[in-house]
Amino acid sequence: MQNHGFARVAAASPELRVADCVFNSEQIIEVINNAAAQEVEYLVLPELCITGYTCADLFLQSKLLDAATEALLRITAATAEHTMIVIAGLPISIKSRLFNCAAVIQQGHILGIVVKTCIPGYSEFYEPRWFAGAEELEVAELRIGGATVPVGNDLIFACESNGNVSFGVEICEDLWVPVPPSSLLAQAGATLLFNPSASNELVGKADYRRQLVGSQSASCVAGYVYAGCNTGESTTDVVFGGHSLIAENGQMLAESERFTHESRMITADIDLPRIQYSRTVMGTFRAGKGGRNYRELLYVSPVRENSQRELKRTVGVNPFVPGNPLQRDERCQEILSIQTSGLMKRIRHIGTKQAVIGISGGLDSTLALLVAVRAMELLGRPASDVLAVTMPGFGTTNRTYDNAVGLIKALGASLKVVDIKAACLQHFEDIGHDKDVHDLTYENVQARERTQILMDLANKNGGIVIGTGDLSELALGWCTYNGDHMSMYSVNSGIPKTLIQYVVAWYADHEADETVGKFLYSIIETGISPELLPPSATGEIVQLTENILGPYIVHDFFLYYMLRTGASPGKMLYLAQHAFGEAYPKEQLVAWLKVFVTRFFTQQFKRSCLPDGPKVGTVSLSPRGDWRMPSDASAALWLREIEEL
Repeated sequence: MQNHGFARVAAASPELRVADCVFNSEQIIEVINNAAAQEVEYLVLPELCITGYTCADLFLQSKLLDAATEALLRITAATAEHTMIVIAGLPISIKSRLFNCAAVIQQGHILGIVVKTCIPGYSEFYEPRWFAGAEELEVAELRIGGATVPVGNDLIFACESNGNVSFGVEICEDLWVPVPPSSLLAQAGATLLFNPSASNELVGKADYRRQLVGSQSASCVAGYVYAGCNTGESTTDVVFGGHSLIAENGQMLAESERFTHESRMITADIDLPRIQYSRTVMGTFRAGKGGRNYRELLYVSPVRENSQRELKRTVGVNPFVPGNPLQRDERCQEILSIQTSGLMKRIRHIGTKQAVIGISGGLDSTLALLVAVRAMELLGRPASDVLAVTMPGFGTTNRTYDNAVGLIKALGASLKVVDIKAACLQHFEDIGHDKDVHDLTYENVQARERTQILMDLANKNGGIVIGTGDLSELALGWCTYNGDHMSMYSVNSGIPKTLIQYVVAWYADHEADETVGKFLYSIIETGISPELLPPSATGEIVQLTENILGPYIVHDFFLYYMLRTGASPGKMLYLAQHAFGEAYPKEQLVAWLKVFVTRFFTQQFKRSCLPDGPKVGTVSLSPRGDWRMPSDASAALWLREIEEL
């Protein structure tokens, strides 16, 4: 099984005894072996973990320094059978100055020694009493255990078999300054950033530490692994909690429990191709290239061939929808505000008398109606300036019709009912189409008839047609060209189907009265359908979109990972299997993936001429803002990979 570019990283906080290098090295070796058993590829240990961070004036004793070096060599020897990168902290004396260092180890060799740049000497920190900063280092190499090893704060470690994968190391305080070394390391190409740390615990400090790690991983578009020392440190004046964190581009992947006395390790899989894709898309990322020259040190790829490990990270089934209810509510409110503001600007600019919307009783048109009513209210205009037109056709059911009419009245919008059946029958006769043949022509005649009515009403009343189609429909091309595909301003074009129901529900819970809320929840609970085919004998919807295309939650998943992360079909399937588990068999996911890719490529011509609409998230298909693709691009590469799945 491929690992699809995921790097397994770990941050460990071993049990330690202050100044007992033998005991500490034994604990570190045990952690290394445990990490290797879990197929960890990069292991970060705390700052000065070989001696302990709180040795104070003992750091000046040659006995401790010699013992630390001997322990480092034992630890290095213990890695001989592992390709895993290990980063461990210790003090090293160089030309009569003492430096706070992190040794980078692999396969029984020390690849380099990184020196701490920023030496804190404020509040409870007193490091300048013992340690010099990297600017005082006078050599570029030193001899350890009979080998010459690069030393400094200008080291970048590059994977010899993958030019896009490299890492850099900064130490504790380096992260807390205005321009951390990791920022420059990232600009110079480091995709993984490691921080051996010894940050003590204070009330509220864990929150700030969490914010620092998360925001630094985001601004650096990188994976960031932070390992803090634990309660084994001296508690003479402060207490250490063993707080370790792993973040990827602003997302916290793993966090340790604090205040534990035994060895602890957290692990996570960081998506390196996603980081590379994000950096490539973000053309300004490499501006300045770090502002300094770095020495590049090669290391052997720690990836195990034919690994069968399970993915160690959470992959949500709905990447567009926050799992945290409070965040979800905030997201929904913000989306409504973006939509409303965009429409208000357009109405002001045109000076339109009416906003004309076709209302079907489905989710999309419902959200567009809510946005239009909100816009008019904020402009100081009555809701009746929204002309809501419901146009029952051959597939309209009583449920959707009643919901549409009831909602329009409850919101105070102007209601117009136009039955399109007679007009469509006349059109069938005009073009010589058998009304009993329920094919694509039968369906699209209705969609285009509705759009013609809306456009003509807008002309007649000095209004504009508000589009209702959503991001998911645009991705799949599930819209009628020059039918519901067209409008004068499309308020839902940046919102995926799986998110729309939450936005409508938020409005129902926070802004709607009881009557409006009742209709909104009835609409949310109605199956998704264009209602272009006749209902069943009992009046039920028979044309359910998800029975034809597959579930929107799956297609939105593919959409997110293809456009937001640049994932290949194989990787999309791998992530989908991890996210959905046993909900869908692999064969079914592959079939839906083929539908998604095929339609995404063949339907680009519809997206190339989309009307204006507000962008609301990081994934957008606007031909002017975010997605430029030839309408005749071939899907062959993607489909061949799907066939191999």
